[in-house]
Amino acid sequence: MKVIVGRHAQDIANTFLDAWERAERQEVVRQRVLSFESWEGLASVMTGERYRLLRHLHAHPEPSVSALARALGRQYRRVHADVAILESAGLVERADSEVRATADLIQAEIRL
Repeated sequence: MKVIVGRHAQDIANTFLDAWERAERQEVVRQRVLSFESWEGLASVMTGERYRLLRHLHAHPEPSVSALARALGRQYRRVHADVAILESAGLVERADSEVRATADLIQAEIRL
């Protein structure tokens, strides 16, 4: 997954249109891009604890959020909230009785 911070709306629209056109040509589009308008936007999603959670899930997918909370030694409600935020960003998924990270690598590009 590629994370980009500080992209202009036109850049995001162009990326979307390019992916759409490739899909219409039935090309396989494998790159996933997550864009944030600002550093503050990224920092509000990727806190230190959420990064730790992602690293754990990458190495050890868990059968449930409660199992994840126990493994991390954290309160269930906080882990549940973090999983929901990371899931909405596309970094975590809950499927097949498992909570897991969706990417093996996160590349960050931050525009100044």
